[in-house]
Amino acid sequence: MEPALYETDFPTLNLFRKGKVRDIYDLGDCLLMVATDRISAFDVVMADPIPGKGKILTQISLYWFNVMSHLVPNHVITSNVAEYPDECKPYADVLEGRSMLVKKAEPLPVECIVRGYISGSGWKSYQETKSVCGISLPDGLKESQKLPELLFTPSTKAEIGEHDLNIDFDRAVSLLGRSVAERVRELSLSIYKKGSELADARGIIIADTKFEFGKYENDLLLIDEVLTPDSSRFWPKGDYQPGRSQHSFDKQYLRDYLESLDWDKKPPAPRLPADVIENTRKKYLEALNLIS
Repeated sequence: MEPALYETDFPTLNLFRKGKVRDIYDLGDCLLMVATDRISAFDVVMADPIPGKGKILTQISLYWFNVMSHLVPNHVITSNVAEYPDECKPYADVLEGRSMLVKKAEPLPVECIVRGYISGSGWKSYQETKSVCGISLPDGLKESQKLPELLFTPSTKAEIGEHDLNIDFDRAVSLLGRSVAERVRELSLSIYKKGSELADARGIIIADTKFEFGKYENDLLLIDEVLTPDSSRFWPKGDYQPGRSQHSFDKQYLRDYLESLDWDKKPPAPRLPADVIENTRKKYLEALNLIS
């Protein structure tokens, strides 16, 4: 197994932004997006990376960007390192398999969350208020149950270390304008439906997911990542049983481990044992193998 990449160090390139997982470089007329092996949970970046995770996320996203291209254009120019600008060549070995050259889209200030099943923060909200993000739901739902209809529950983006804030659709309209808000809602539901059908045929339930969109010239583009274990809740279909939390192919395994600790979910993050790192890596790899 190759060493984990916690962060990139490309001194001759212009570092534009460092996210929880991705390091993004400004190449002038495009961006270089590099998925490191960092992993976050509860909006805190762990000190220990998951070896190979960035490559797995990149390959899953590239698969879905291609599958969804008939529904919505995306920001990918190429992921073939041989086609990158000359200034990237010294870093080709690091970039291989974990990077994309992308268009300079302006990200919308809203994250687009689609929920097909009630779990996680949605389940907690339902228990307290019988609603999720202001949307009333019927009585008697069980944890992890399939929802009567898909929910579009947007949130505002937070800085690293801060929590995203759930908002209702009216608030999304005020941030985006009605036509854009309605368009991203329509696209998000369509992408989720298509992805869920394909994943279901391969033994995966996509319980919920998060999409990001950006404006580029006159187009609305799908950006960032798509239907990965970082942005989605993946459950094994053969093990699915409403009324409890589910086993998963995503970082829920890591969250469950962290929940067992006496940690306040604020930085600094606790160190991860070797078996938690390896088991997390295996879950990501299994998702990639099943999906693509």
